[in-house]
Amino acid sequence: MSITVSNLTKTYGSQKAIDNISFIAGDHEIVGFLGPNGAGKSTTMKIITGYKSADSGTVKVNDLDVSLRTLEAKKKIGYLPEGNPLYYDMYVREYLAFMAGLHHLDKKSIKSRIEEVIDLTGLRLESSKKTGQLSKGYKQRVGLAAALLHDPDVLVLDEPTSGLDPNQIIEIREVIRGLGKNKTVLFSSHILQEVESICDHILIINKGKIVADDSLARLKSAGPAEHLVKVQFSASVDPSILSAVPGITHVEAIPPAGYNLFTSDPDAAKKGLLKISLENNLDILSLQTQSKSLEEIFKSLTGNIQNN
Repeated sequence: MSITVSNLTKTYGSQKAIDNISFIAGDHEIVGFLGPNGAGKSTTMKIITGYKSADSGTVKVNDLDVSLRTLEAKKKIGYLPEGNPLYYDMYVREYLAFMAGLHHLDKKSIKSRIEEVIDLTGLRLESSKKTGQLSKGYKQRVGLAAALLHDPDVLVLDEPTSGLDPNQIIEIREVIRGLGKNKTVLFSSHILQEVESICDHILIINKGKIVADDSLARLKSAGPAEHLVKVQFSASVDPSILSAVPGITHVEAIPPAGYNLFTSDPDAAKKGLLKISLENNLDILSLQTQSKSLEEIFKSLTGNIQNN
């Protein structure tokens, strides 16, 4: 169960949507695919799933070349596209039965499989409605259920939580986390906290090029190791005193007595703050250390902050 992308390029007119990109999404791995709007995420996903052809390069799903063995590869893939096309005049079960027929599922097992994916995606309460009567969030659930019907080895999900409320996002996040135990999952999202919470592996694409391809832990440890220490004293302190603490590179005052301290050595910084509190007869009301976030990594690599 894997996706292997090698030297993939796709051009529209004079613009390269994706430019010689390569990456691997491994067995039982949940891979978050990030990038600003227009960076090439959806184009890449459409090529992986066989809905678009590349100008050059190859995509293999479970060692099947998607361009040469398209139908075989598609049988291994569950795909939820960004637009999530549905037939709005069909009832939920009717639509899922139609999709099951397209996948040539065993007729004897179609009914039970439909009930399984309805429960898995939390559609039970809305399952007697036409898809056109559903909210956007429940339409997304129908699309995810359809992608799961044939029990694919690989899932490609383009913005799977788009339109869901916070409770629904948590539920679908848990579904994706569970699916990652026995499937390869590649999904894109504009919610960085979501990617940070469930992904084993992060891909970031910018202007058609892969600019990050690693685990979140290694991405956080790469480059200058700067941490944020947030401290709240019982009374204000001269920032120059805080700046003199070893390892602190920058101080931001948060009136009346709070400070954001940027440091390469948070342990040394905390020892210095304790010394300052004792020497100046101050209480430390709160003290927190924050490492580099995915949002900061994303911004440094793309110059953008994703909006929820």
